[in-house]
Amino acid sequence: MWIDRTAQTLLQKMAGQFPVVLVTGARQTGKTSLLRHAFRNAAYITLDLPAAAEAAVSAPEELLVKLPEPLIIDEIQYAPSLMRHLKVRIDKQRRPGRFLLTGSQTFALMQGVSESLAGRCGVLELHTLSHAELVKAGLQTNEKSYVFIGGYPELHVGAAHGLWFPSYVATYLERDVRNVLRVVDLQDFNRFIRACALRTAQMLNYSDIARDSGIAPNTARKWLSVLQTSSVVTLVEPFFGNRTKRLIKTPKLMFLDTGLAAFLAGFTSADGLFSSGYAEAFWEAHVFGQVRRAFANLGLSTPICYWQTASGHEVDLVIETEPGSLIAIECKCKEKPDLKDSANLRVFRETEGKRLKQWMIVARTPTTYRLADGTWVTDVNGCIERIFGNRK
Repeated sequence: MWIDRTAQTLLQKMAGQFPVVLVTGARQTGKTSLLRHAFRNAAYITLDLPAAAEAAVSAPEELLVKLPEPLIIDEIQYAPSLMRHLKVRIDKQRRPGRFLLTGSQTFALMQGVSESLAGRCGVLELHTLSHAELVKAGLQTNEKSYVFIGGYPELHVGAAHGLWFPSYVATYLERDVRNVLRVVDLQDFNRFIRACALRTAQMLNYSDIARDSGIAPNTARKWLSVLQTSSVVTLVEPFFGNRTKRLIKTPKLMFLDTGLAAFLAGFTSADGLFSSGYAEAFWEAHVFGQVRRAFANLGLSTPICYWQTASGHEVDLVIETEPGSLIAIECKCKEKPDLKDSANLRVFRETEGKRLKQWMIVARTPTTYRLADGTWVTDVNGCIERIFGNRK
């Protein structure tokens, strides 16, 4: 079955403006399916096939002549040199929607875009399915279940959770990690990503991760960059509103899909996850992921930061939607947050003053309400509505 993707509106808008559109994201987020659904009359080739990738490298012009436009080119990272040939064709006839590309290794792709297709290519970041998309499709109502399962499309159209994730991780290790890093012992990397999963939404400490993985800290840094470029994790940077204050400068490690993190962390049920000491961290990762998806679906790369002082005051998410306009969000994995839960938001309000336009606690609450200090308590969907209003 087809699940409508919110990003399709942005995708079609980009294709009406740019000669090339590149859809990036982790493996199995639905990039190819979205393109083939949105552009049903487009020709298609996947460079995942070694023969096609070889042709794209050794005889690119011959390959492009054979294929009609619009053309979907899947997994462009296997032949990044093809982008130069696309540029030549585009410069001869700058017509929108000619080439639609997908790729799973963001850094190399963006380097190729900046070198060959700057000004000619729209870039769309596609995440796994959001909770709201699944609710709209009638496939998911239980948010605890979503945090545990995650948003990979295959898991919501019949694939068994216990069989799909091991296969996905094995494929990711064999294809992306071995190709990029030339890692000899993939078990070392497997231990590394599991150690990272147990630290989602926590301060990044390379030494701790390296110790638990049995590798050197410099190796941990190198390997984490691969998780970032393949859109498995991101680093949440600290917010510096007042540079005269002493603030924590270490980023947080955040998995972009909580289901993958839960699997890697060894959880076998939603109840097991939410009754563990990791529930708050996974809830924070969930809220972060849903907000980031909402920005990405609008084509916005607005940074989402966190704020923490050396004295221990912390706000989970700080978003500067425009210069001098801040939104602060606390994530609480409970149904009825109270004034104690908004204490850090009050400190942040005192620090930032009129720059802070909205502040809220995002919890598992069934109803939206307001605390005596003015803090709104809402669920994830209510949070997104408050951030975006009529812009969605």
